[in-house]
Amino acid sequence: MLEPVPERMDFPQAEEEVMKLWKQLNAFHTSLKQSKGKPRYSFYDGPPFATGLPHYGHILAGTIKDIVTRWAHQSGFHVERRFGWDCHGLPVEYEIDKTLGIKGPDDVAKLGIDKYNEACRGIVMRYAGEWKEIVTRMGRWIDFDHDYKTLYPWFMESIWWVFRQLYDKGLVYRGFKVMPYSTACSTPLSNFESNQNYKDVQDPAVIVNFPLDEDPAVCMIAWTTTPWTLPSNMALCVNPQLDYVKVKDNTTDKVYIMMEARLEALFKKPEEYTILDRFKGSTLFGKGYKPLFPYFSERKKSGAFRILQDGYVTTETGTGVVHQAPYFGEDDYRVCLANNVISRDGGVVCPVDASGCFTAEVTDFKGQYVKEADKNIIQWLKQQGRLVNQGTYVHSYPFCWRSETPLIYKAVPGWFVRVEPLVEKLLENNTQCYWVPAFVKEKRFANWLRDAHDWAISRNRYWGTPIPLWVSEDFEEVVAIGSIDELYRLSGVKVTDLHRESVDHVTIPSTRGKGVLRRVPEVFDCWFESGSMPYAQNHYPFENKKEFEDSFPADFIAEGIDQTRGWFYTLLVLSTALFGKPPFKNLIVNGLVLAADGQKMSKRKKNYPDPMEIVHKYGADALRLYLINSPVVRADSLRFKEAGVRDVLKDVFLPWYNAYRFLIQNVIRLEKEDGLTFIYNADTVMSSDNIMDRWILSFTQSLIQFVTQEMAAYRLYTVVPRLVKFVDMLTNWYVRFNRRRLKGDGGTEDCLRALETLFSVLFSMTKVMAPFIPFLTEQMYQNLRHLLDPSLTRKQNVDSVHYLTLPKPRESLIDQQIERSVSRMQSVIDVARVIRDRKTIPVKYPLKELVVIHQDQECLDDVQSLESYILEELNVRTLTTSSDKQKYCVKLVAEPDHRALGARLKQAYKSVQKAVRELTDQQLQVFQEKGEIEVEGHTLSGDDLKLVYKFDATTGMSLSDYEAHSDNQVLVLLDVTPDQSMLDEGVAREVINRIQKLRKKASLVPTDDITVYYDVKPVDDSLARVIQTHHGYIEDTLKKALQPFPVPTAADVIIKESTKLKDATLHMAIVRGEGSPTPANSDGPFCRYVNVQLLGLQPKGGAKGTVATVLLENPRGDFPLSYKELLHRVRMIFSLTDTDLQLYAQGKGGMTLVTPEMLNGLNPLHGTTIYASSKQPSAADVSGAPVPSGPSCKYVNLQLQGTTQGSLQCGVQGKEATLLLENPVGDFLLTPKQLAHEACGVFGVHNKVVSLKESPNASGDLALPSSLLTLHGTTLYVSLTRNGQM
Repeated sequence: MLEPVPERMDFPQAEEEVMKLWKQLNAFHTSLKQSKGKPRYSFYDGPPFATGLPHYGHILAGTIKDIVTRWAHQSGFHVERRFGWDCHGLPVEYEIDKTLGIKGPDDVAKLGIDKYNEACRGIVMRYAGEWKEIVTRMGRWIDFDHDYKTLYPWFMESIWWVFRQLYDKGLVYRGFKVMPYSTACSTPLSNFESNQNYKDVQDPAVIVNFPLDEDPAVCMIAWTTTPWTLPSNMALCVNPQLDYVKVKDNTTDKVYIMMEARLEALFKKPEEYTILDRFKGSTLFGKGYKPLFPYFSERKKSGAFRILQDGYVTTETGTGVVHQAPYFGEDDYRVCLANNVISRDGGVVCPVDASGCFTAEVTDFKGQYVKEADKNIIQWLKQQGRLVNQGTYVHSYPFCWRSETPLIYKAVPGWFVRVEPLVEKLLENNTQCYWVPAFVKEKRFANWLRDAHDWAISRNRYWGTPIPLWVSEDFEEVVAIGSIDELYRLSGVKVTDLHRESVDHVTIPSTRGKGVLRRVPEVFDCWFESGSMPYAQNHYPFENKKEFEDSFPADFIAEGIDQTRGWFYTLLVLSTALFGKPPFKNLIVNGLVLAADGQKMSKRKKNYPDPMEIVHKYGADALRLYLINSPVVRADSLRFKEAGVRDVLKDVFLPWYNAYRFLIQNVIRLEKEDGLTFIYNADTVMSSDNIMDRWILSFTQSLIQFVTQEMAAYRLYTVVPRLVKFVDMLTNWYVRFNRRRLKGDGGTEDCLRALETLFSVLFSMTKVMAPFIPFLTEQMYQNLRHLLDPSLTRKQNVDSVHYLTLPKPRESLIDQQIERSVSRMQSVIDVARVIRDRKTIPVKYPLKELVVIHQDQECLDDVQSLESYILEELNVRTLTTSSDKQKYCVKLVAEPDHRALGARLKQAYKSVQKAVRELTDQQLQVFQEKGEIEVEGHTLSGDDLKLVYKFDATTGMSLSDYEAHSDNQVLVLLDVTPDQSMLDEGVAREVINRIQKLRKKASLVPTDDITVYYDVKPVDDSLARVIQTHHGYIEDTLKKALQPFPVPTAADVIIKESTKLKDATLHMAIVRGEGSPTPANSDGPFCRYVNVQLLGLQPKGGAKGTVATVLLENPRGDFPLSYKELLHRVRMIFSLTDTDLQLYAQGKGGMTLVTPEMLNGLNPLHGTTIYASSKQPSAADVSGAPVPSGPSCKYVNLQLQGTTQGSLQCGVQGKEATLLLENPVGDFLLTPKQLAHEACGVFGVHNKVVSLKESPNASGDLALPSSLLTLHGTTLYVSLTRNGQM
């Protein structure tokens, strides 16, 4: 059953109701059952950790995933959506380390791995409930019941299988590499992990001397920001191609060697030093120096403590001499290895333990954390005379993404996957993937792939998937295990869990006589696990083999831009290594959501609102639309602002909701007033010839066509703005322009066409927007579905909008010409509104003329074809179109952008500014067309110039009444000098506006039976006159009776209010019950009218009078006269059918021609006198003519009783009419018999018997006098009698 729609909407509360409906329907799983057997659309969900709550980044990515997968489902695909959980790794372990006070591996050993992992398992799903609640509340449909967790044994077994394949392909090796290392987490990190979290820090910067063996008085000097690495110094490095100098410090007389280009690192002024010698860096190669610390001095015998050379030393920082600690720097390791300072199988100089503290080898600083030891090391250097200079250095430095502690670079043994040999294949596979936006694929990701290094997949941790390698003590015998069964076959031990506590004790007998093989202690990097999820989530290849192979690669994935070096990378590496093809076909990369100040969102800083607070305030739909209608869907950053979410409600949802509410209101009104039940069937609906109906239908189908194409290309950033624009087009253009039709003002048939159009558009777009805004569309659909023809959905489950397929574009409804015409009309209206705003003239106040100027005649024809809409919307009397702007003395002038050009052109700006102001109209037109222009040798384009239209004073013509504005396409001139009649109409509109606001304040709807009473104080204020003269117009607009005070004492007053309007006070009261509309004063006719006086012409056909009255409507509100009909009536009244005459009205500036383009039909002429003449009259011609205060002709009002609305014939709606008793004045008097006949005709009750009474409750019929003129000004009450035909 169709439900009335409340005026106010609590969006979050309505969403809660929708969630109850979905739960009741089991909607998500029902939709999956419905799509079973349809083509599969595969989707991978990247697994988040459940040790923290979802943030805006998760919500954004989840929303994108939800939109695309909903769209795929509603496009006819079967889309499984399984939620995944990342359960292993540092995020979990770090939390346990903090909780249990774990400082390093020794603490774990004391506790026991089993207990440590048990503690980890206990917090893995700490926030799983909150995740499920938040994800569900955001409207995302995803399967939590059939999820995957990386801790499931079957998931871990597939990871073993993946690793075994890589091992068998020769892609796994054990190595010793300098890697980013987290001392807080006691584990190395991969390069892409270390690149995730850089921060600007201030580190100590020291210059240290290294006396040469050949001459200890000469010292090499090296600069470093990591003093803690100096105890491990093994060599120095210079650039062989660059110039170095032997330089004397004039202050201390000490002699140093450093790079000439870096003298500034030690000396501030040239006079502070003396260059003693100059030579290339290669001259220094091989020279020995005195070790800085004694800890590893014995290494000098094996080639340490020498000067080496390499091109990586640059002129950018330091002294041009780089100290080498080979086990704490990648380049250091490479250079020292190449020069035999160290060897792969030699002793390791790495006196730092797993927690980042110095070992016993460094006796002076044993047990000190390396970063904290810096100050003590500097003090030691100073005491030993080895410190040359001390300062600080601000630079960007990597931090652990989990613990937020600074990383160090440290050599660690580990297991690696060979990625470097795969680089070409990785790049090739990347080209086969479709990325949105494309630049991330082509630049950021491709560049990362080109420089890809071998992947360190092992972690010296506990809570993770154990690396399935069983080795002999000397690592010469290695067995890779690929399944639980294989482990059982080789070891005889059957395990059901694969964590360390379950498999570390398992041994495998050696086949080479090496005793037993034991598992290596490392676990997999958790990125290896998430990169394996396409296979492991299906327990491939142990189960679901066909299902996986049929749906691989995935059709779609999506995550944030930070995953280019994370999940996207690991997915591609593993799929390329395993299958030689990419893991996904389509990918959307989103940008980062930052705090409002542009900083990273931080719980500690509390610089962002809690996501659920936003949802409870504004609703999930609003948050979803705000996020996806922002730069983040183009991989840019978004500064999150709560006001932006609020604006979505205000600017998108409320207008859309109001359009929906307006439809339902008028469907209910149609049933109540006309007894018609609205049912929509697209197959049988009649086509409308109304141009705005055809436009919005065409616009909607074009939009559906566009959205379908763009969603196929995954371009949400083009789709969402167009969907938002649709709401503006629907509400601010279609509904606004057709309110009267939708309310039934144009008759029942026209109302039906408008309602069908609005329903069709709303229903289609509800389905299209359902994937984007799942809650609001569901709520609307649940009511709209009651208006559908049941025969259309008899065999379908249509309980939810999300069960429906998306509408296909109906190309037969697309009319590009109409869309183009309306677009140009909108441009004209928008430009003219700017002029009104600039001159602060509200649209309620009518203006005389709108001139539209454009070079293209097609454009002018388009504008002219929609003239009536333009005039009504802008409240303008006439529209003139022209292609000749010179005729209106308008020219283009340019103003330079001072800020932009001033900064760019500097000294040249003044001459350019002068030249810009002298550019001709013709030159600026060329600039408009081409987008650039050369001025004084400088190319100016885009926003460099601001173009405005101005009137050309050099022509000598005066167009002071006009204001000009342009959108660079169309030029609009608006006459901004209203006359008194126009001002009066504006005031009448103000009165209507105040009454309508009062109705809204009282929560009244259009179908409520009410009467409006009014009073004006002071009584002689012009406001009272305006209401009287525009009484019919006001009542027609309100569609309710408007009566003067006093309010009857027995009336049921709903609301009363007084308001200031101009210099008067308007008192208003709305009472329950529909009274009979009455004229503004007792002497006035019910219908609007205009008096007509002949000038210079004589009547014919027996008429003698030269003054007449023409009714502009009859009954009240029905059959409004057009200009042509008025002209025809005037000719008929005076029998001047063969005479060429025109109609003129008296205005502020003299006599003006009445034209077909009069606003509101001819409403503004109501109560005035116009003049019929064959030539243009002057003001003098009418100066002596009397101006009557009412109709020139005598009249009688008729009030129809005892009929229901819709029961009258010929489209008659009104029940109040006016009959003229003579016309022209003194001619063709109405007889009693004619009066009854005319009464039947005017109300559309032909061939019926009517009775005429002098009051509503009179017992008998009125005895009509022989001369009806005596009834002038009275009201007769008309009713149908019960007996036969007339």
